[in-house]
Amino acid sequence: MKAQTVRQPSRFTFHVSVSTRRQFLRRTATLAGAALAAPTLVPSTVFARNGNVSPSERINMGFIGIGGQGGGHLMGGAWTYVPGGYVAREDVQVMAVCDVRKERRERAQKRCNQVYAERLGQADYQGVAAYNDFRKLLARQDIQAVLIAVPYHWAALLATMAMRAGKDVYCEKPIAITVREGLNMVETSKRYARIYQAGTQQRSEYGGKFRTACELVRNGRIGQLKEVYAYRMPGAFWPSFWTSDKSIPVPEGLDWDMWLGPLSWRPYAGDTGQELPGCIVGDTNWAPHHYDIIQWTINPDVKAPIEVWPEGNEVRYRYSNGVVVRSSGYPGEKVGEEGGACFIGSEGRIAVDRSNIVSYPAKILTEPLRPNDARVYHCNSHSGNFLDCIRTRRQTICNPDTALYTMNAVLIGGISLVLKRALKWDPVKAEFAGDEQANRLLAYTPRPPWRL
Repeated sequence: MKAQTVRQPSRFTFHVSVSTRRQFLRRTATLAGAALAAPTLVPSTVFARNGNVSPSERINMGFIGIGGQGGGHLMGGAWTYVPGGYVAREDVQVMAVCDVRKERRERAQKRCNQVYAERLGQADYQGVAAYNDFRKLLARQDIQAVLIAVPYHWAALLATMAMRAGKDVYCEKPIAITVREGLNMVETSKRYARIYQAGTQQRSEYGGKFRTACELVRNGRIGQLKEVYAYRMPGAFWPSFWTSDKSIPVPEGLDWDMWLGPLSWRPYAGDTGQELPGCIVGDTNWAPHHYDIIQWTINPDVKAPIEVWPEGNEVRYRYSNGVVVRSSGYPGEKVGEEGGACFIGSEGRIAVDRSNIVSYPAKILTEPLRPNDARVYHCNSHSGNFLDCIRTRRQTICNPDTALYTMNAVLIGGISLVLKRALKWDPVKAEFAGDEQANRLLAYTPRPPWRL
């Protein structure tokens, strides 16, 4: 099938089949016509009476990937921080859901329609659509923003396509599984002026513990920052991790080809292990949360080179301000043992995780910040920050550049582990200085037609 190359502001190209684009436009026109032809029932709630949010303030959203994390965001659940999920918010209108598993999308569609039927007093409400192919959702001009919670190999590609379709994006980690696709995603967000929030919620949630640690360290409460003991990244993954000789029938209702997307074809081998990290190198599951906080607190020159090297099965980083990060826990410190960080300064230390924050000496935490002390971006709701930024068009707390800087730290650490040697990373050029072998690991060749 003939492909058309769309010009980009960088060295990357995005190939879209001509027939796919024509189908995209036809669907958009059909949906728009159907919307104009359909009768409109206007309940009193749309006029912002009795404290309701007016239609102009509501954000029309679509949800792509509604398994554990995505379903939690949509309908309420662990790690999603919004009681009842987005569908319970007065300032959001859920328009559509999408998943490659039929039972998931139909269950979510039914639940959302029930919520709105009860809220609007319309027993036959059917305003939430369900799709198997996310491109049908992206074709809808009445959807302003999407929340993406998909298998790791889909995140960057899907976010990029959503922004090209004019949608603002909230994307669960990881934002990318390679440096190159992450860079392309960031460039796309700027070219299309889209709002993007990465799902590294520790900057916003957990009672502000991570923000407190960050501000105390930045304001010199532990003296000069020397070292950081961080969450240990458990090894590195390679493309062979995704191969399998096992083959069983694909369950009814699962679109296995769409689930694989850009990955090389392999047979379905059951649910066990299907959603393990599909990255080339590095732990893209848990590590992004913690290395985001670490780099936020270290506050290095983001344009300066970073040295990275392996020590056994662990990784070490040296930043431009001299701070060394160790991917191992501080000896004897329980806080941060399963995720978080321990910041070591010339006059004390602070350890923080999602449940606790401690300092040595203890008085560091008892002395409040002074009026003239430096502060960082402050918000107490990650999802709320995303919605606020859609309205104001200001940067989110985990904007694309921030998310990319974090993700690249994880990925370059994994590459160093794979090659078993020290590397020097240039963030400006997004490559390793003078090391072609390492640079070949910055991307992989996706399966057509899913090509960035």
